[in-house]
Amino acid sequence: MSGHHYYYHQCFSLKRTGEFAQHWFRERTTSLSRRHQSLKRDTSSTIDISQKNFGQRMAKKNYDLLFKLLLIGDSGVGKTCILFRFSDDSFNASFISTIGIDFKIKTIELNGRKIKLQIWDTAGQERFHTITTSYYRGASGIMLVYDVTQARSFENINKWLRNIDDHASDDVVKMIIGNKCDMEDKRCIARARGEALAREHSIPFLETSAKNNVNIEKAFFEISRLILSKTPLNPPDQTNGNSVGVLHGNKPTNQSNCMNCM
Repeated sequence: MSGHHYYYHQCFSLKRTGEFAQHWFRERTTSLSRRHQSLKRDTSSTIDISQKNFGQRMAKKNYDLLFKLLLIGDSGVGKTCILFRFSDDSFNASFISTIGIDFKIKTIELNGRKIKLQIWDTAGQERFHTITTSYYRGASGIMLVYDVTQARSFENINKWLRNIDDHASDDVVKMIIGNKCDMEDKRCIARARGEALAREHSIPFLETSAKNNVNIEKAFFEISRLILSKTPLNPPDQTNGNSVGVLHGNKPTNQSNCMNCM
């Protein structure tokens, strides 16, 4: 092959190679673009369907009333243990102190109604005082917890009651809880003292044990029953399953304020 023809052949080959490369690149780009558009449509459709289903789920309320409950008291009295025993039926003696505030949700049935309990576990340390008091407003019920083995936690119940008077609504339902009633060998607050304090403030009283699951469920059902008795219930055609338990006024109850540890 002459030098001229060889050079022409080489140029022709390079030209064909370049054209092939350009053709392959265009085809590849077009294919990727089509796949991208298809994936975009599929993803958009999936998001739309997901959002639609989420909206439908949100539209269907699975409760009739919502009650916001607070657990307050000194650090270490067992508020978190009470909450977890009621919500998850579990007990862990090694819980660390609550930082700020935490909450759990549990739905119960009471007097033929489904009641959603939003239970807030507040920190007992003084440095979190400003944080926790902001949650008092709007609370339907407040459970004041002391430790029957810690005299100071019992003495501070009056301080917590003053905080409630300062920050909570006037008609909030209160209950005093003497926790750790299973620790009789370390008890320093007699049950009679707890009952006397409760009578002084006209507040229901219970002794509980989160460890042995004593009166935990009873305490939450009792405070919920008291809130329900003070909640104006709308006719069924007006509730639509999304009424909120807002307290208005007081209704007398026939049940004694003090309930002994069972």
